[in-house]
Amino acid sequence: MWQPASGCGPGCRSEGDDPARHGTAALRLAGVCAVLLLGLGVVPLVRRAAVRAGARVLLALLGVRLVWRGPLPRPGSLLVANHVSWLDILALHAVLPVRLVAKREVRDWPGVGALAAATGAIFLDRARPRTLPRTVAEVAAALRAGRSVAVFPEGTTFCGARQGRFRPAVFQAAVDAGAPVAPVSIRYDSTGAAFVGDDTLWASVRRVAALRALTVTLVAAPALRPTEGADRRALARAAQASVGVTSGFDLAA
Repeated sequence: MWQPASGCGPGCRSEGDDPARHGTAALRLAGVCAVLLLGLGVVPLVRRAAVRAGARVLLALLGVRLVWRGPLPRPGSLLVANHVSWLDILALHAVLPVRLVAKREVRDWPGVGALAAATGAIFLDRARPRTLPRTVAEVAAALRAGRSVAVFPEGTTFCGARQGRFRPAVFQAAVDAGAPVAPVSIRYDSTGAAFVGDDTLWASVRRVAALRALTVTLVAAPALRPTEGADRRALARAAQASVGVTSGFDLAA
């Protein structure tokens, strides 16, 4: 069973975040539901443009400010990032056209799972390690076709103050495809964004909607360019070091 555990839980979230005005959270949630319902019909028709616009609208509805710093990865890159929240997915989609590697369970989330499938997500069954080579091959094929793929190599979410080890398997796809690896550091200015412990998606969405404001900062490090036959473990360590180096921004902990 490939089931990474972070050890983060509700105790990782600090108190004292400014709450939204009375009624704001309910309005935000209603807007999110409306956009998701609309997206189920629109995304399959126009795909990339709709995904980027939809992600930006959802972030705005939730009161989330998005900041990107650093170079934009070229098409056909493997984006690797630390994982704090389901908001990470919206943030990446809002900036770049990417296919996402997601755990199989996401496919069953109401609304979100159908949208993920429509955007070309590559689902990983963590309970069946024997399917991992097939997933890696699918990622490599997407990279060769010029599509960027985003993955969270920690394998699960951490609170942001702590991070997990980057697991090397998916880096083999970049080696096989001769694709650049673009490390991206994801940071929030509130631990209220952290999706950890026994959180449900709905509980986390409601908590985020109840915050007065939230900023997510994505910082891209220079791309790593693996040579033919490169060691995926060394590549994973280098990418994680790049994410650590670029994460020197204010973070509530």
